[in-house]
Amino acid sequence: MSRQFLQPQEIEVFYVLPAIRRYLVQFMKERGLKQIEIAKLLEINEATISQYLSEKRGHQIDFKEDVLKELKISAERIRDRLSLLRETQRLLIIIRQTNVLCQVHRKFSNVPSLCQPDTVGCTMKEELVHVTTKG
Repeated sequence: MSRQFLQPQEIEVFYVLPAIRRYLVQFMKERGLKQIEIAKLLEINEATISQYLSEKRGHQIDFKEDVLKELKISAERIRDRLSLLRETQRLLIIIRQTNVLCQVHRKFSNVPSLCQPDTVGCTMKEELVHVTTKG
């Protein structure tokens, strides 16, 4: 079966973001938050929380320990919309810089054989990316 060609941003939307949410839900639940509280913090429906917990959503990829560590940190930091945006972007940057995005891209898309993050532009130079984490 031939796989469709997807842009890296589509991989983020279809696979990475749902996996990020799944882990955030899991870590917030482990902290003792109720599903209704998690739904409010992540700006998603309470039914969606149940789907993440039962692995009906966001289960197509698993992250390695280094990314899981960052997800746990983000689960602690998310307190409102602004921190949700900031932490989501921080995690996406980490996923790009550690080439996790490339691995997921190759798994779910027909990626050209010569595709490399530096030549395509999937990763950004560290000096161009500055995300502060106040409060």
